Amino acid sequence: MIRPTLLALLLVPVAASGCGGGDDGDDATVLTVSAAASLTDAFEAYGEDLAGEQRFSFAGSDELAAQIRQGARPDVFASANTTYPEELAAAGLVESSVTFARNRLVIAVSADSGIGSLADLAQPDLDLVSAAEGVPVGDYTSELLGRLPDDEADAILANVRSEESDVKGVIGKVAQGAADAGFVYSSDIAASADEVREVPIPARLEPEVAYGIAVVSHAPNPEGAREFVDRLLEGAGAEALTAAGFLPPPK
Repeated sequence: MIRPTLLALLLVPVAASGCGGGDDGDDATVLTVSAAASLTDAFEAYGEDLAGEQRFSFAGSDELAAQIRQGARPDVFASANTTYPEELAAAGLVESSVTFARNRLVIAVSADSGIGSLADLAQPDLDLVSAAEGVPVGDYTSELLGRLPDDEADAILANVRSEESDVKGVIGKVAQGAADAGFVYSSDIAASADEVREVPIPARLEPEVAYGIAVVSHAPNPEGAREFVDRLLEGAGAEALTAAGFLPPPK
């Protein structure tokens, strides 16, 4: 059983961050959304078109899923993969999940970097940054490296200096010059275009990057949650995703 003090700590990220109006609203009318860090810009832009108060909590999808397993109850959970929503749905913690967007795994490098291909990451003495295992972008990276010859994959892994808790940590280190390159999403490049540029991954090696979303079971605001999800598929939310560099979901 989770002690009340621990449960309160788990709920802090959801209640403390957000858009529009602070923390004094009725939980039945405030919309609380836990979302993958890569969705920050798109969801904040989407929130500007929504009526009422929203609270957004952005972090690694694995961390947010763990909070829900431990008792946190946001209204909506949006993940940078489809695995976590499906697992939570199987456990009865969220309703059926839907795929609402796609993305592309790419390499982020500084604007003036000489790195021009995936193969360049195997050069000795590079400083690479990735995301940790369990973070969707980290798992997509592992999937990519698993498709390479062992010697090339091993050389790239030998250059990894740190593993971050979410994709914002990865691109932040590249943008600040603390790393030569990192594995991120194409949408993250669009959000940091002044500091970094994209090096594409060969299409034959690209993992399928899909985002899943679900209304949380016993959500305080289920009506608002379902409307939020619906408009991500068609409406202001879908438009915000496109503007932020996301791809539409599979048809």
